[in-house]
Amino acid sequence: MKAVISLKGKVEVLDIEEPTVETNHVRVETCYSAISSGTELLLKNMMTDTPIQLGYSAMGIVREIGEGVSHVKVGQRVACYGSPYVKHAEFLVVPKHLVVPLPDECSSKEASFVGLGAIAIHALRQADLRFGESVVVVGLGILGQIVCRIADVSGSRVIGLDLLAERCAKLSEACAVQVCDNVQDVNRTIDSLHQHEGVDAVIICANGANSGIIDQALRWIRDRGKIVIVGDVKMDFDRELMFAKEAQVLISRAGGPGRYHDSYESKGVDYPIGYVRWTEGRNMAEFIRLLAERRISIQTLITHEMVLPSMTVAYELLRETPRDVLGVLIDYGKELGGEAEKQVSAVPVSFEIL
Repeated sequence: MKAVISLKGKVEVLDIEEPTVETNHVRVETCYSAISSGTELLLKNMMTDTPIQLGYSAMGIVREIGEGVSHVKVGQRVACYGSPYVKHAEFLVVPKHLVVPLPDECSSKEASFVGLGAIAIHALRQADLRFGESVVVVGLGILGQIVCRIADVSGSRVIGLDLLAERCAKLSEACAVQVCDNVQDVNRTIDSLHQHEGVDAVIICANGANSGIIDQALRWIRDRGKIVIVGDVKMDFDRELMFAKEAQVLISRAGGPGRYHDSYESKGVDYPIGYVRWTEGRNMAEFIRLLAERRISIQTLITHEMVLPSMTVAYELLRETPRDVLGVLIDYGKELGGEAEKQVSAVPVSFEIL
């Protein structure tokens, strides 16, 4: 089967061995996969002699189920998340807790962003926002955009910040949140909403943000507020600023509890809901529910649709034209309507802007 590999900073589409199903795993034929620009560009730029398989979020059709799997069936549409199981490849073998069935109402293309959705939801859970509380989201790339949409429908007061006007406009079109393209506007917006009390939380989704962004976030939050770091940010900040507000600086690790734990993922041992309410699998399912019920839509975030042979172009676009690129979707030439699979042509659209 074909898969996307990065080696010494170069992206290639290679033939690799097709995976076989195991106990507590599901074999999936991929219909769509989504690029996570921040994580994948970081991996791509690692100059290592060891091949790196790129990708971690996809949607496809169940082709085989292993022993111990009961929540999905052969022929069913599912969303999948989590490397090294999920990647940009024609076939996947995924642990059962990282496979979520799709209701008929859920778009296959949108469901392929389930990994980003779970990450966004877990970041908001780390912020522990209650109804009516406020949050600044720094960085309005694909992940920050999803965070803002989910926070908005959850009843939070949202302020989005990005230096790129195009990304600000994209968020403004989607929901009635406050959008700023500079720090001064954020300051004014916070003051108008909170009479100098500050916001309840700041979620930093930007990659490569300068080290001063955490200090700035400490100035924005209220007394005992929270800063949640999702993106790749240098962890430098002023202790006195943090001490003065008794602030919490938190890391949000991927899609939630269970991520990177062998017992949960590979061995299929779930966490009891009474002890761990929201695992990464439950966060995935919640994102799919939001899509199916039309509480949120990310269709407008899909700026590019490509086919597997065009993947080299995809990463160049992400690097060279960030103003134009948000969600990049890989089409494997398969689609499923209801329970009946139908073939569609895999016509390259390379860098077409939708």
